[in-house]
Amino acid sequence: MIKNFFKIAFRNLVRKKVFSSINILGLSIGMASALLILLWVHNELGFDRFYTNTSRLYQMYNRDKFEGEMHSWGVTPVPMATALKKDYPEVEDVTRYSNITFLVSNADKRFNLRGAFADSSFLQMFSLPLLHGNAANSLNSNYNIVLTQKLAVKLFGNENAIGETVLIDSVENFTVSAVLKDLPNNTSFDFEYLLPWSFRKKLGWDNDNWASNEVSTFVLLKPGASQAVFDKKIENITRNHSKETTLVFSHPLSRLHLYSKDDNGKLVGGQIETVRLFTIIAILILLIACINFMNLSTAQSEKRAKEVGIRKTAGAGRRGLIFQFFGESILIAFIAFIIGLFIVQLSLQGFNQLTGKQLFIDYANPLFWLFSLVFIFITGLTAGCYPAFYLSSFTPVKVLKGSFKKTNALVTPRKVLVVLQFSIAIILIISTIIVSQQIKFAQDRDTGYNKNSLVYTFVQGDADKNYPLIRQELLSSGSAVSVSRSSNPITQRRGDSWGFSWDGSTEADKKTDFVRMGTDAGFVKTMGVELLQGRDIDIYNYPTDSTAILLNESAVKAMHVKKPLGMIVKNFGDMQFHVVGVVKDFILESPFEKKVNPIIVFGPSVDFLQVIHYKLNPLQSASKNIAMAESIFKKYNPQMPFEYFFVDESYAKKFKSQQRTGNLSALFAGLSIFISCLGLFGLAIYIAESRIKEIGVRKVLGASVTGIASLLSKDFLKLVLIAFIIASPIAWFAMNKWLQGYTYRIDIQWWVFVSAGILSVLIAFITVSYQAVKAAMSNPVKSLRTE
Repeated sequence: MIKNFFKIAFRNLVRKKVFSSINILGLSIGMASALLILLWVHNELGFDRFYTNTSRLYQMYNRDKFEGEMHSWGVTPVPMATALKKDYPEVEDVTRYSNITFLVSNADKRFNLRGAFADSSFLQMFSLPLLHGNAANSLNSNYNIVLTQKLAVKLFGNENAIGETVLIDSVENFTVSAVLKDLPNNTSFDFEYLLPWSFRKKLGWDNDNWASNEVSTFVLLKPGASQAVFDKKIENITRNHSKETTLVFSHPLSRLHLYSKDDNGKLVGGQIETVRLFTIIAILILLIACINFMNLSTAQSEKRAKEVGIRKTAGAGRRGLIFQFFGESILIAFIAFIIGLFIVQLSLQGFNQLTGKQLFIDYANPLFWLFSLVFIFITGLTAGCYPAFYLSSFTPVKVLKGSFKKTNALVTPRKVLVVLQFSIAIILIISTIIVSQQIKFAQDRDTGYNKNSLVYTFVQGDADKNYPLIRQELLSSGSAVSVSRSSNPITQRRGDSWGFSWDGSTEADKKTDFVRMGTDAGFVKTMGVELLQGRDIDIYNYPTDSTAILLNESAVKAMHVKKPLGMIVKNFGDMQFHVVGVVKDFILESPFEKKVNPIIVFGPSVDFLQVIHYKLNPLQSASKNIAMAESIFKKYNPQMPFEYFFVDESYAKKFKSQQRTGNLSALFAGLSIFISCLGLFGLAIYIAESRIKEIGVRKVLGASVTGIASLLSKDFLKLVLIAFIIASPIAWFAMNKWLQGYTYRIDIQWWVFVSAGILSVLIAFITVSYQAVKAAMSNPVKSLRTE
């Protein structure tokens, strides 16, 4: 019997080639889109979940109140790790982690790469797989280094790197103690080598001050230990060791990537919101494709009515007919899935570039094939549910007598489904336009500094001691018109401090958090920030400027002072700083946040100035300026490769995540409208065929081609307009909620909805009009003879 069912199903597919092709193409694109999104979702949900003890791993976080609002952050004091291991029996192990960038070299192979300092327990805690070496002792010695497989191949080819020597920053030799398998791309850790924590201490970077937050701290709780009980115990650990008011809590490693958004001191959202959004989009696109199948299947009800009547008369029960129709839909879903899989494979490279991922399908994994079967089955059942129950409900007597009639009711399931289909597509179109607007709104925001022709290079090797010579030659050679050394790039926040006091300040003012930045001279001119009062810091002409500071507008407001110039500000023990200038607010952090934080730019007495900014000479080409700068850096820092970064490109990276969301939204909005139009095109063919006699009569009576085309198109366009009316408020509500995540945001404009409506109607009209005009231009004599 099953064989007979599949034979009938296959025969129906072949007999109705056009409708079968539309159904299969729509389902293929819908299933391929859903598969691509689900691959991305699976990757996101799998972040940091591949460690053996993921469920027991936690990162330590701080929480404190600043300016009346609770904030949390994941950088902790260095001594916290030792106290956790010593004083809390729930802790099985603990490790510290801190990223660094060093020049890693072997003979003539030199790479400026990101690595990390970590405690000796790091490899075992995270059960990281080693190709060579022993996890227990790989980071025990000051001069051991652990390489990733990728870096080991770069430095030593395919040879076993254990025991080989690696030079770090052209100063220290390290012995390779282990080679680590490359981590998956869905990890929160970013390193190509690991150095022992003991070497960090040897460098003098290990600050044992509980008031200084410098490193990430991770704990492995013992089996059965309760996070809630542990959090209650450790809440006051920082308060118990210092005068700080900071509270401490743990955050599960498995939630680190997805739940990183700070909301009044609690980590409640973040990337998980994007994951949920695209999961919904995947479901909606698949639903649009399934609606095509439903509509085209039920549209042909007249042609299948006689088949149902004959089979029922021959003794077939309704259950058997339902099984038959479900079998047909599952067969079509299976064919569509195979084609969709082929589409996915062709699209993966481009999709990976769009998402910044390395997604792939593991065909050797049995779970993939199990998922595929379930996916096909669910899609087939969803697409076939309405046609199966609708077609199997026909009464054989009425059908065989010819009394079965199509309904011309104002509201029919088919019309409802078309409206639903286009409502989804229009919501996605409106959402895409608003996302694009929000990104452009933030991109057009005044940064407060001049990004054009501004370049920076990190200070490494001999660039530190030879900086005065490098600075002098950059200016004298004409490659740069101004140079300034700073603690961090102008596009990145490095650190913050509180506990400042000044004349007239209160105890509450000490809780004001100031973003910290450092410079030596030429900050205002090089960055192009606007000086509102006073002068720039300049240690070359004013030696006492090592303790000078600049305040931005927000810092002056936070201090509640009217005459900041000359004011003395105290912090860091007994250190005193004098204000020499006030600058206009500039964006150091997110351009999507309306508030600009208070910023203090210090002279060189506080932070190591690890970045050199230089403004390129506008009178000659950038390439010539860079070539001259390269020769100068190589002259005074020959052991280091010359690396430079354009500030405008670095600033553009702030929009990367939102642009990916916008690009993905645009892609799937386009696919959803295409799939919807496929269904509309199929329905237009059916309507034209079913009304062929009416069209012939109208033409004989003198109806014009335009009149007939309008007659056939207007019902579809009415449905699209209804869909627009339904979609608009839903899209407004959803996007208004999304925009609440940004304090610097657009107001949703009415023209966005009008544009989306016009675009949808236009696309639908083009889709339907082709078939309508074709039907209107057909020979009426042939049409009437056919009838």
